[in-house]
Amino acid sequence: QVQLVESGGGLVQAGGSLRLSCAASGRAFSRYAMGWFRQAPGKEREFVAMHSESGGRLYYSDFVKGRFTVSRDNAKNTVYLQMNTLKPEDTAVYYCAAGSSTVVVGEGADYWGKGTLVTVSS
Repeated sequence: QVQLVESGGGLVQAGGSLRLSCAASGRAFSRYAMGWFRQAPGKEREFVAMHSESGGRLYYSDFVKGRFTVSRDNAKNTVYLQMNTLKPEDTAVYYCAAGSSTVVVGEGADYWGKGTLVTVSS
């Protein structure tokens, strides 16, 4: 089993920034595509961003493109989500996910973290 642990969530005012981290266990981390999803109160979980398992390809949802940046450090088995210009509608529990390819992650992923709460005040 691959375990994913998110951190970095918290309370921030609109227009501010946060950086989320996802630490992964497992020696095959570099072989996995890594993604971020979020779930706001009363809404279903939705895709946020993703980093491919190879080639450095990045994918973003339309509502965060230009504000959020996903990156990874394979030496540290960690993927990051830099969130800038945060809006109240970004308030949600953010989840880290992993899969053998970007297609796998996009369709549901193989592994999930427990989430970290991001609250953006107006």
